[in-house]
Amino acid sequence: MTIQLIHIINQIIKFGLESNLIINKNKRDLLLEKSLINIYSLYFDINYEFDDAKYKEYNEYRYAEIRKNVEHNFPDFGFYANAFDILNFENKDNFELGDAIDDLTDIILDLLQIKWRIENNSLNDGLWYFQLIFQDHTQQHIIDLLNYLKQRNKTNLLLS
Repeated sequence: MTIQLIHIINQIIKFGLESNLIINKNKRDLLLEKSLINIYSLYFDINYEFDDAKYKEYNEYRYAEIRKNVEHNFPDFGFYANAFDILNFENKDNFELGDAIDDLTDIILDLLQIKWRIENNSLNDGLWYFQLIFQDHTQQHIIDLLNYLKQRNKTNLLLS
């Protein structure tokens, strides 16, 4: 699982670490979508042994730099409408503004920390953090971004 996890993480984080990737738009979106689904799928196979070791803390927070690179690599990404509570469809004020650039940036930041923990602390620490951050943060960004990609593809098909 470790090699596969690192490979998928690398597939996604390159969109935030490199400023001008040269990838066909359709291939780029397909690669991103497939990688997001793969990382989501790996979450269900997390298996680690918790330990009480005092590991180094991850201190790199590069939101602005990574967001700028994501903007360069996905200039067609934008905002979208999102419901706070999809089960509360009667509430007319149930919508918020989502941002595909922010979603991908946050996903990349989470994955960078998972990778760093695996490489600098231990596999167990990285997998523990993967489970923790995925449940509380990454999962929703992935769901929102996949939905955005789906809706955008549907809209593009209708306009073609």
